[in-house]
Amino acid sequence: MNTETTDGHAPSAAPPDGTLHDIVAEADTGARAPGGASSAIIVGTALFWSLFQLWYASPLPFLVARFGVAVLNDTQARSIHLAFAVFLAFLAFPAFKRSPRHRIPVSDWLFALTGAFCAGYFFLFYRALADRPGAPIAVDIVVAVAGMILLLEATRRTLGPPLMVVALIFLIYVFGGPHMPDVIAHKGASLSKTMSHQWLTTEGVFGVALGVSTSFVFLFVLFGSMLDRAGAGNYFIKVAFSLLGHLRGGPAKAAVLSSGLTGLISGSSIANVVTTGTFTIPLMKRVGFPAEKAGAVEVASSVNGQLMPPVMGAAAFLMVEYVGISYVDVIRHAFLPALISYIALLYIVHLEALKADMQGLPRRGSFTLVGGLVTAGLTFAGLVILAGVVYWGVGWVKGAFGGAASWVIGLLVLVVYVALLRFAAAYPELELDDPDAPVIELPEIGATVKTGLHYLLPVVLLIWCLMIERLSPGLSAFWASAFMIFILLTQRPITAMFRGSGHVGAEIRRGVADLAGGLVAGARNMIGIGVATATAGIVVGTVSLTGVGLVMTEFVELISGGNVILMLVFTAMISLVLGMGLPTTANYIVVATLMAPVIVTVGAQSGLVVPLIAVHLFVFYFGIMADVTPPVGLASFAAAAISGADPIRTGVAAFYYSMRTVALPFIFIFNTELLLIGVDSWIQLLVVAVSATVAMLVFAAATQGYFLVRSKWWESLALLLVAFTLFRPSYWLDVIQPPFTAGNPSNIVAIAESLPAGAVLRLQAEGLNVDGDMARTTAQLPLGPSGPGAKRLQSAGLIIRIDGGKALTELPEHGSAAAKSGIDMDWTVTSVMLAVDRPAKQWLYLPALLLLGIVMLVQRRRRAR
Repeated sequence: MNTETTDGHAPSAAPPDGTLHDIVAEADTGARAPGGASSAIIVGTALFWSLFQLWYASPLPFLVARFGVAVLNDTQARSIHLAFAVFLAFLAFPAFKRSPRHRIPVSDWLFALTGAFCAGYFFLFYRALADRPGAPIAVDIVVAVAGMILLLEATRRTLGPPLMVVALIFLIYVFGGPHMPDVIAHKGASLSKTMSHQWLTTEGVFGVALGVSTSFVFLFVLFGSMLDRAGAGNYFIKVAFSLLGHLRGGPAKAAVLSSGLTGLISGSSIANVVTTGTFTIPLMKRVGFPAEKAGAVEVASSVNGQLMPPVMGAAAFLMVEYVGISYVDVIRHAFLPALISYIALLYIVHLEALKADMQGLPRRGSFTLVGGLVTAGLTFAGLVILAGVVYWGVGWVKGAFGGAASWVIGLLVLVVYVALLRFAAAYPELELDDPDAPVIELPEIGATVKTGLHYLLPVVLLIWCLMIERLSPGLSAFWASAFMIFILLTQRPITAMFRGSGHVGAEIRRGVADLAGGLVAGARNMIGIGVATATAGIVVGTVSLTGVGLVMTEFVELISGGNVILMLVFTAMISLVLGMGLPTTANYIVVATLMAPVIVTVGAQSGLVVPLIAVHLFVFYFGIMADVTPPVGLASFAAAAISGADPIRTGVAAFYYSMRTVALPFIFIFNTELLLIGVDSWIQLLVVAVSATVAMLVFAAATQGYFLVRSKWWESLALLLVAFTLFRPSYWLDVIQPPFTAGNPSNIVAIAESLPAGAVLRLQAEGLNVDGDMARTTAQLPLGPSGPGAKRLQSAGLIIRIDGGKALTELPEHGSAAAKSGIDMDWTVTSVMLAVDRPAKQWLYLPALLLLGIVMLVQRRRRAR
């Protein structure tokens, strides 16, 4: 997450005005800019915070532990992390709009020091607190109360009142449990118990959310900050314009591509808008886009940057802990929806250009379609070959050099890095043209791409560590960040030597300044995230303390009538409403904590098995709409400040362009193949990817009211029908022929034995839950290899006994598929569902494509006339 967009590496010809400075500072880094010693303390603290996080994430503490240096555990590190965040929150963010911006009042110094002490209390007195678990003394409670109050105030300053109000409501709920309406009442908790639970354990403020911020998120934010400081943001924008600027509405398409690329290094949609929008929005207006639409395109593409793997928003790292899967799996599940969402946005821009008969910008040199296709094909083939050489080459080096392989690989990477800098030195540095100039010529593609290929090395290293070496996200980000530190210190002097400029000493000093700036910017961008994850932990702590999660299940089931669609709409509305005031990360934590288990449970009760990752991605998608949704979408205000348009109208247009992002979560809940769940072959992957992409393009055409020409109402309806069928063909197949037939539950053991190896047994069961209420669920149990039925069921955690013709369950093994599905002891298996042999659902693509062909034929004839 990087907001340093107005320094020497800014992509714009002129720095953004004060309005943009204020929007970004207030949202991300802090609007206070004091001078003198106060400024030095803020900068020094931010710098030291980044160095601490690098130290904590690195293997160094374990290497020097033999010399008596203590290795911090997770809880101690979280305490230090929050202490830094709270201290900087009071210094960098003024209390009110009228508060001084160029000096820090004495009261804020007092709040900062006290808040940092309370947050660091866990670290400072860790051993004493460990000796008295659950039995806090008076000092512990005083520190916890003071820390809670100051944390809520830091939240108000950095993120506004909404998250603070949400946390207060949950705290009031804890204390006022006996006085609540019967449907949400509980026995309540004392001040001592509440503060101990929320502040002195890892169930509340110092829980999983703050742990993810400490271990994962900071390093990725820091990596993005340094990558942008090195000049990668400018490089990505320039490459995007050289590739797409000549097409119809080219600047808008380049804005989409550049926002997707800079989304890799910026976790902030607001900063993304300012970084790319300062250049793209004026150019969009120049080729014919109205001001509102130009800003809306930038907002829609910038917000979607948080969806694009491999570096997603902070909420993606929380999924690792909440869902219990690796970050690689999160990337795998999120990749296809994010990709087709961006492709659809490019298509929407193309449709807007067709509507207004826009043209692209003049490109440099001649171009032929055949030559372009040949170049693209050769480039793709070269990348595939290069990827293969790297993959197999690294494997060979590991086998040949053993323990010394890391040094050999590091030396080879260094040689490649220097060679790429030598390659880039033959071309002038990239500088974006003035977007308001009367004439602008697109840069040459080849020369532009070659000037920054070395920026891809740390990204490749990050992906390699995540995907191939399967290192933890934190350690992967550490090695990528360490490489970025090396690049920041060396790229300028090495390039100066290759160019023979004779200013190596000055370039070394600039490199050191760039590194310091990147470290400070990364830390300042983390203030809001650190505070948000800590405050959201209050909500998580309340759920574990009061058991409100079970109450939410009953409440949501009551108001939705058990209808999964209504429940999903209800969840989406909660996310959108909370998103108007809460940042994406806090919104995700609150809604996922309350609603994700509810959707899984109620869906299972109605016969729909929803994977937990699908629910969390559903919440994540609607959480990112926070920066789009009027009337408070800050990304829309930032874009409007550049375009000169009305921010509300810009937000409405951006939300309209984001309808594809709104539709996707509902689709992959019911068609989990979009998340690559159950996709077992390359052919199946290709079919899913192509059909989903076509479906999303057709959906975009339907919502835009324009396909080959302007669509009539029945044509838009037909296109929506085509899109729905391509996305979920099983819906129509289920209407024609049910997917399952009921088997006799008393024969479940024999049925399990008769199923082929690797089969999944689907069953329904009901019984009393922990509250003594009747509950039911639908479970999918993987049976593994062929064998005796009882053994196959037991491998999935299910032990069956037959009593009076009924199949009853024993207590499922903890962590097994049966336990995760909600089955408990002495439940009755009410139905065993056997899959019906029926035609493949893909046959439904044929009538959908036929209907699409009819619409195309009708519109083609109308266009000809």
